[in-house]
Parts: sequence; C-alpha cells; structure tokens
Amino acid sequence: MLLSTLVATIFVFGLLIFFHELGHFVTAKLVGMRVDEFAIGFGPKLFSRKYGETVYSLRIIPLGGFNRIAGMDPDEEQDERSFNAKPIWARMLVIVAGSSMNLLLPIILFFGVFVGAGIDTPSSAPVIGSIFPDKPAAQSGLLPGDRIISVNQTPIASWRDFVEVVQTSAGKELSIRYETQGTTKVAAITPEYDAKADRGIIGVMPQIQHYQPGILEGLGLAVKQTYTVTVSMITGIVQMITGRVDAELAGPIGVAQMAGEVAQMGIVPLLQFAAFLSINLGLINLLPVPVLDGGHLVTLAVEGIRGRSLSRNKMQFIQMVGFALLMLLLIFTTFKDITRLKFF
Repeated sequence: MLLSTLVATIFVFGLLIFFHELGHFVTAKLVGMRVDEFAIGFGPKLFSRKYGETVYSLRIIPLGGFNRIAGMDPDEEQDERSFNAKPIWARMLVIVAGSSMNLLLPIILFFGVFVGAGIDTPSSAPVIGSIFPDKPAAQSGLLPGDRIISVNQTPIASWRDFVEVVQTSAGKELSIRYETQGTTKVAAITPEYDAKADRGIIGVMPQIQHYQPGILEGLGLAVKQTYTVTVSMITGIVQMITGRVDAELAGPIGVAQMAGEVAQMGIVPLLQFAAFLSINLGLINLLPVPVLDGGHLVTLAVEGIRGRSLSRNKMQFIQMVGFALLMLLLIFTTFKDITRLKFF
C-alpha cells in the first residue's frame, strides 16, 4: 500500500506539474523569451542536462516546478529576449499558459480513458446488476438479473422509479414483485436506514452498460466532461469563498493518500483522479493571490493600466504577503491531513 501510494503520488504530481510548466515553457519560447532552466521539482538536483540554451533538471521534491525565464527579476541583466522586455500581452500569455495546460490535460486523459477503456454507465432498466451481501435484498433471495415489476402493486418502469420508492421507505415493509429466470415471485423487503446518506437502502446496484465510443465521439465527450467538471468546480470555489458551503481542503498528504486509494482501483480511476486534480490545480492557480499565476496576472494588468510596473519594494511586499498566506494554508491543510490520516 505504501509503495503504491508513493508511486501513484509521484505519477499524479509529476504529470500535473510537467504539463503546467510545459505551458509556461512553450509559450515563453513562442513569444521570443529565453528560458534558462526548465525544472520539475524543488530542492537539490537529481538530474540536469543542458540542451541549447536551456538546462533541463529533475529535482528531489516532487511538489512543484519552475521555469527560470531570463529577466523576470528586474535586477537581472535585461535584453530583447528578457521577460520584462516583452509587451504586456506576451507576458500575460506566458503566465496564463500553465493553467491553460492544466485544463487541456484532462481532455487528453478523459479522451484516453473513453477511447481506450470505454464508458460504463448505469442501465435505466429496473434490472438488478449486483447485490451487496448481508443487506435486505440478499437476505430476501433477490439475484443479479432479476427484473423489478412492481412495488406495493405500483408498476416500476425504470431503475429511478425503483430507487425513489426504496429511498423513501426506510423501516417500511415493501412488497416487491419481480421476474427471475422466467418466473414471477414476490418478496417482502424492509429497507434499512443509511444514516450517512439519510435514506433507505436494500443493497442493490443497477446493471452496467459498457459503451465504446469512436475517436471523434470520444474527443467530444472528453471536452464535454472537462467543461462540466470545470463549471462544477468553479461553482464550488465561489460557494466556499462566499461562505455558502464549508471549505473542504486537502494538502499534499491528503492528496497523496487519495492517490494511493484510487490507485488500488486501477489505472483508469487513477487517470480520472489526475484529470479532476488537474482542473482543480488550473483553477486554483488562477485565483488573484500573490505568488500564484492569478496574482501575477493582476500585477501585469495594473502595470498595463498605469503604464509602468510596480516598484521593486511594492512587488517584494506583495510577494512576501502572498508567500506567507500560501505557507499558512499549507500548514493548515497539512494539519487537517494528519488529523484524518489513515496509516498504512
């Protein structure tokens, strides 16, 4: 478990960080900036090699990465290929490219999952697909493949009809008429109350239909899935910021634990987890907080409006405040991770 968690964490973090930094790197090159170093990770170097004008390095702490673009520090020697020598639009494009790649990566991952593994969706037919042991359905004799005909003499036309009746009938005996192996039977089943879900359950799941989309359809579905998840996450972030819902935060330890748990389920769930995390990273990084890309975009916008950049002292103060806030958030989320940590 520990090894799989470590491997899954490095894979997920490495993938997200690589694509994020690749966005900055490629865009900087396209607008004519010189990139002195492209690094994955922080801390001491594990590996480095120079190709052309850029040093490519892999560092020991896999929790981030960076591009050392010439001239980003005003104290550095400036030339026509320096970051600060380029127009505002070019600099903003380089900054936003990282998060843009984090929103492109999920499309690639979802596309690979949909086309490679296919899509499993619950059937709408009122047919039992699987049964959980020691639950009311199993104790009554229901079997996978049984079709529900009626409940308390009310016809059941779809799985949703069946679920609605069961969920609202905790503690109440139901007379379920069903077809099994060509014969019709009746079972008396009392749904048990699930306190966590606040509803009645009998321990059944619908049949799963497997569908294999083509390349174009798979691409369209991947774009749609990424859009749906992105909109949902934006809504969630807004609700957390406005206090409408409680903030559910996880730090590196929490994400690592989740990656390990998902990895136990297989490569497809792990790729889907990486896609969700990539969208989250892309959106969070665009928040107007100093030291994040969104904060950098704000300072560039201010420079564009004022016609000149902020003073070095002001920039240092903004960066210090942003770094302090980020460290406080990291400490807080790490503390929460540790309090709910499941040891391996």
